[in-house]
Amino acid sequence: MSTYPRIKTIGETDWFVHDRFGMFIHFGLYALPARHEWIKEREKISEEKYQKYFDHFNPDLMDARDWARQAKAAGMKYAVLTAKHHEGFCLFDSQYTDYKSTNTPCGRDLVREFVDAFRAEGLKVGFYYSLIDWHHPDFPIDRKHPRRLDPDAEAQDKGRDMKKYAEYMRNQVTELLTNYGKIDILWFDFSYPAGTGGGDVFDWMQYGGGKGPEQWEADKMLALIRKLQPHIILNDRLGIPQDLVTPEQSNYNLFKIPQDENGNYVTWETCQTFSGSWGYFRDEESWKTPKMLIDMLIRSVARGGNLIMNVGPTSRGYFDSRAEDALKVYGDWIKYNGRSIYGCTMAEDSFEVPPGVELTQSEDGTRLYIHLLDFPFHRLVVKGLEDRIDYMQLLSDGSEIYQYETRYPHGPDGAPMDPQFTIFMPGSVFHTVDPVIEVFLKPKN
Repeated sequence: MSTYPRIKTIGETDWFVHDRFGMFIHFGLYALPARHEWIKEREKISEEKYQKYFDHFNPDLMDARDWARQAKAAGMKYAVLTAKHHEGFCLFDSQYTDYKSTNTPCGRDLVREFVDAFRAEGLKVGFYYSLIDWHHPDFPIDRKHPRRLDPDAEAQDKGRDMKKYAEYMRNQVTELLTNYGKIDILWFDFSYPAGTGGGDVFDWMQYGGGKGPEQWEADKMLALIRKLQPHIILNDRLGIPQDLVTPEQSNYNLFKIPQDENGNYVTWETCQTFSGSWGYFRDEESWKTPKMLIDMLIRSVARGGNLIMNVGPTSRGYFDSRAEDALKVYGDWIKYNGRSIYGCTMAEDSFEVPPGVELTQSEDGTRLYIHLLDFPFHRLVVKGLEDRIDYMQLLSDGSEIYQYETRYPHGPDGAPMDPQFTIFMPGSVFHTVDPVIEVFLKPKN
């Protein structure tokens, strides 16, 4: 078996660690200004001025079925949609607010369309729900709030009741978990307790300007969720560890993967963007290259994690050409190399490869996948493969890799060194980004 003992979770995570790859969708009013999903906070836009985006929200070209088809074609197995982002705007027909898509020119419950479309394609579905809400009258003006620098910010903050807001959140989460059938993932965002994130410069504000489990009344929220849908996967951003750890724009490449006292690893997923923003950003130029996209997927699975890649639809509701091109990169690669991702995890510790090479291994331990991120090179030394190979092939076309040998080299002083298994690489060019060698393993002696 591949060595990846996981911490036992309350939610059902076995399917999650098998499927490995998902789609994040950030969609909201911020798609209209198209210059970052935090625009309301970054540009300190007033409620009155931000209202114009609500008044003109009409994604007339949105087809959730097309979203789902593109996700499936890209090799993604699940999807998470922003039911409510920090701006407080809801993509579902909540009875607890008027600030929702059904009250805009759109007039549609977009969460319903998302759920129905992705389920029809056989994909798991999840909801993102922001703990922050810059629209709600009871959400305190804190260090993340757009109104924090107003001359009368302290006066605006008076009378706001965090307990009422926490109840509002529970009411909306109840709607999301009762009105749309079985939901596989609930993705909260995010806690920032007092004393973290740059200091408390707004000490007069409630709770020292920060929010954590106490303010969210996280214990009540968690009890509610586990009662409504016990199987659901919950992330860690309520501030209390749950099923899923969510490093953002990081894949533990430079960090130690968290473990418990018994050496069991957390279940984790890195959330990443095609460009530098989560919401649609028309003028952004920082789009990742095809190789960067594939590298992120491989490196995540090689460290026992999942990757969820984000798409920010335009305000008219479609994926722009840059996002479609990025999705196609994944689809083209996974079509031939998906076996090295699905049902795979990090490899046994006994295998060692040089920098520029990553390993994944099937969960049953019978197949090892050698990912050549820095190909081409002539020789590849893999420690630990001695006497383990039954058959070896290039995964993309199933052609045999047969030029390999085990060497027992000697050091400069003539003393014997550990055996080295050397693969002599084919002379032809691999017509793919990040080619993969599939090794069928013999059992350990």
